[in-house]
Amino acid sequence: MRALLSFRAFSIFSSMRGLSRRRTTRLTSDGTKFILFTFAISLAAVNTGNNLFYLILSMMLSCIVISGLLSEYCLSRLEFHRHLPDLIMANEPATLTLSIANRNRRLSSFSLRLFDVIGGQNIDRGLFLQQLPPQSSLLLSYPLLATRRGRIRLEGVRVQTLFPFGLFRKAGLYPTDTELVVAPPIKPLTLRFVDELVSEGQGQSLPQRGRGTQLYNLRLYQPGDDSRAIHWMTTARTSQLIVRETEAEDQRLVTVILSLMAPDDRESLFERSVTFVASLLWQLTERAYPVRLIVGNEDSGFGSGSAHLFTMLRVLALCERQRPESDGASLTGEERSSRHDADQGHSVAVVPWSGQAISAQARSADRVLDDRQLEELTHDF
Repeated sequence: MRALLSFRAFSIFSSMRGLSRRRTTRLTSDGTKFILFTFAISLAAVNTGNNLFYLILSMMLSCIVISGLLSEYCLSRLEFHRHLPDLIMANEPATLTLSIANRNRRLSSFSLRLFDVIGGQNIDRGLFLQQLPPQSSLLLSYPLLATRRGRIRLEGVRVQTLFPFGLFRKAGLYPTDTELVVAPPIKPLTLRFVDELVSEGQGQSLPQRGRGTQLYNLRLYQPGDDSRAIHWMTTARTSQLIVRETEAEDQRLVTVILSLMAPDDRESLFERSVTFVASLLWQLTERAYPVRLIVGNEDSGFGSGSAHLFTMLRVLALCERQRPESDGASLTGEERSSRHDADQGHSVAVVPWSGQAISAQARSADRVLDDRQLEELTHDF
């Protein structure tokens, strides 16, 4: 029995200690005035012995106690869940969604102001709830503008309330540790530059729909299809309108290689190079080119379409610049990943720092964009 009581006391103490770590209480300006006025009333009651002063003092002290209890009840049993996109773009507004649920059975939560916690700092998103009824949930959306690529760690949600009298600002921290991946921004590239960049690649027919002459598929006619694509022989045989789909032609395989080696004084050029690679991949994907991205030891493989593009943008979002060693060696990882066979199409190497080992690493590429060329291409980024 004694061991059971000791265990319960320890559990209560642990929960109270955990609660104290997640709760903070601060006086507001009105609360400071109220506390000073309460102290003055207490002095007057002690000095004069007037029962009216004691009655006023007891009422003011009860207001302080009630304020603490009700504000704690507003913050208790709240649950938060985030709904984040898989990938967002830097310098482009994105919408994040936050779900809040009140698990209290009887009383509502009032006057709730919500903050994102990033790096231990409260970030105001302008989220405010006047009332959240018991056993109810609400979905809140707010914009987010990330200014640079990489990871954004959302540590949690901090909730503040002034309920009921505005004497105290009580805050509670609700951990929701999640990461948001920010891809580099997409900048416009001249069409002529993109055409020249891949003009040396060899065309190849791929098994996918497109404008060509080879037969890809036969399917039923759908409203909006071109009547010139109707396959009349099959239509006559099946008594159903059949449309002929052709196979895409002149698809160019393009491999883009990004070197991660750059000293500290080239950090700005390196970030612009990452943006350039992202913009180039975007343009090539828009043209339905099968594209492959090699960044250090990361290899996306060949693919096309928006899903493959997002995979490559995620690789670019998480890549990190590597400082070159003093002897300029030890780049076997990049050299090994940059070698490619003849069937891998046209290759483009983006090298923000033209060191000796970097030149050896990018030597096998069909087209090398060195730091001088990148300065010109990314000057307006």
